[in-house]
Amino acid sequence: MSDTTSGPAGGSSIIGTELVALDADLGPDKNSVIAALARRLAATGRASDADALTAAVLEREAKSATGLPGGIAIPHARSEAVTTPSLGFARLSPKADFGAPDGPADLVFLIAAPEGAGGDHMKLLTALARALVRPDFVASLRAAASAEEVIALVEDVLPPRPEPSGTDAATSAAAAEQPAPAASAKPAVAPPQSPEQPAGSRTIVAVTACPTGIAHTYMAADALAAAGERAGVTVRVETQGSSGSTPLPADTIAGADAVIFATDVGVKGRERFAGKPVIASGVKRAINEPDTMIAEALKASADPSARTVEAASGAPAGESEGGSDLGWGTRLRQILLTGVSYMIPFVAAGGLLIALGFLLAGPDITDSAADIVLDNTLTNLPAGGLGTYLGAVLYQIGSLAFSFLVPALAGYIAFAIADRPGLAPGFTAGAVAVFVGAGFIGGLVGGIIAGFAALWVGRIPLPTWARGLMPVVIIPLLASLIVGGLMFLLLGRPLAAITTGLTDWLNGLSGGSAVLLGAILGLMMCFDLGGPVNKAAYAFAVAGLDVANTASLEIMAAVMAAGMVPPLAMALSSLVRPGLYSTAERENGKAAWLLGASFISEGAIPFAAADPIRVIPSMMLGGAVTGGIVMATGVTLTAPHGGLFVLFAIDRVVWFLIALVIGTMIAALAVSIAKSLTRPARAAAEANPQPVAAHS
Repeated sequence: MSDTTSGPAGGSSIIGTELVALDADLGPDKNSVIAALARRLAATGRASDADALTAAVLEREAKSATGLPGGIAIPHARSEAVTTPSLGFARLSPKADFGAPDGPADLVFLIAAPEGAGGDHMKLLTALARALVRPDFVASLRAAASAEEVIALVEDVLPPRPEPSGTDAATSAAAAEQPAPAASAKPAVAPPQSPEQPAGSRTIVAVTACPTGIAHTYMAADALAAAGERAGVTVRVETQGSSGSTPLPADTIAGADAVIFATDVGVKGRERFAGKPVIASGVKRAINEPDTMIAEALKASADPSARTVEAASGAPAGESEGGSDLGWGTRLRQILLTGVSYMIPFVAAGGLLIALGFLLAGPDITDSAADIVLDNTLTNLPAGGLGTYLGAVLYQIGSLAFSFLVPALAGYIAFAIADRPGLAPGFTAGAVAVFVGAGFIGGLVGGIIAGFAALWVGRIPLPTWARGLMPVVIIPLLASLIVGGLMFLLLGRPLAAITTGLTDWLNGLSGGSAVLLGAILGLMMCFDLGGPVNKAAYAFAVAGLDVANTASLEIMAAVMAAGMVPPLAMALSSLVRPGLYSTAERENGKAAWLLGASFISEGAIPFAAADPIRVIPSMMLGGAVTGGIVMATGVTLTAPHGGLFVLFAIDRVVWFLIALVIGTMIAALAVSIAKSLTRPARAAAEANPQPVAAHS
């Protein structure tokens, strides 16, 4: 094994010899490889915190695997810990699994970009990703005998680097736009914006986008363009990535036979493609199966019954409209989580303001806050003085913000289904749900109805002159009328009865039934650490949060306490039994104390990603115990977020802390025992590091 770590830093180069590892053993899995490359960046001053960079890359990995066919992996992230755009490269022996469909990877590029990096820096990073679709470039990397050869290959495909500060801005901008040097490298795939196609040829337009917008976006674009060349088809691609986006010309879209959406996020300006036959998938499929997607698009263009892009379509990212690889269950989950994610800021702001109002004016302010705010001023204070007046103001602001909970939930559920035309009918449905007493259940149902009503109305054929009125007048008007009528005439009272029954049931919980509910919510909060199951439990708590309903306040307390357990437990375990954890994990454990105290369950993700079989069940055990104790002791919480920083909003705070400590200790003990029985190979390797790894 040879590991090249010496050599100059390379000045302003994006890669240097110290960032190249050839035929290196960096660990048994991708987490080890990522951590080793991140340490190299930190050791050379390109990153301020190796652990923070590692966590950012692993968070990106959790969204979708970065392994590609052909033994390549491109883990990447933007992070505040990165001080300069950099590439770390490892040719691995043995290989590590990065989730590619054809097996582990031996060529790994770690692409690290600063948070908020400018367009020029992004071009440097994405140029490399685009070169990786070229077989000759990949073969040259495998054949390289030295770090210097690797660097020469990489720099040969990169555009000129941004000039140092102080260089004339116009000159620097012009240089950034120049194509990559090609004197010694074979030409890359033709750019998406190719010259005018010959008369009679077929054209496909495409949009590619991934959550980070650094690598997959551009690799998918070039893979589709190359597949189009093989099929004799002109492919024009709009990349919606971090280095900016140049929208496809309207005449290009108008003349296209079909459209491909290869995205993991929403398509910007989707309405531009209305009426075109469409094939849609996640961005990884365009990299792995570009020829298949081109063939599907050509087939759709010749099929009169093929699914087309709707003018008001709001299909979730990654859903295929005519060849979907997502089921309706997944799509419905995405729709509901969209509503929840937009609702939470209203809940958090409103709930915290209400809690602050209680802190200043006491819980009795609920009945008199409106009168105090309207009848008094800073120069005409009420009987309770300044504290009562300010408490009333805060409570009233919080109550008004909180009142948007159900309308926001319904509105953004409809938005997830029908895009912007669904907002007005969705908010209307939420407002009707509040008016008839249907609560958050009415908001869920009303939002779904509003979204699909907007989609249906958007498909009504109209003359060309009237199409412009569709999104701003016709769809909101008719969809609001449909959902409002259904809610008032048919669904409102049954949904209100269900809501009332649920409220009465929660209020009647006591003893074992309350403990069981708390344990179930605790299990859900710790199952996927910020994922859909965690969000479902949190949404259940905040959607029913009512300061006048003791049961709902107990549920909120159970959910928050249980959600704090995983990061605190991992922090405790890594502190007490450091030998069970790698250096990077021990550093993550230090940060997890603050994350857990702040009710950020995601603080345990690095541990769960590295060792899910031991970590997740242990966290669920501790969370269930904490949730059950909170419900059994009647702890209540009026603030929907904040962790230990909102102790003032917790009643029976001693029991809250006891439940949190017990659950944390149980989870920490469970994970420590599980790791002790079968010590992870990575931790053992860290305990006896090879010389290379120690200086990576």
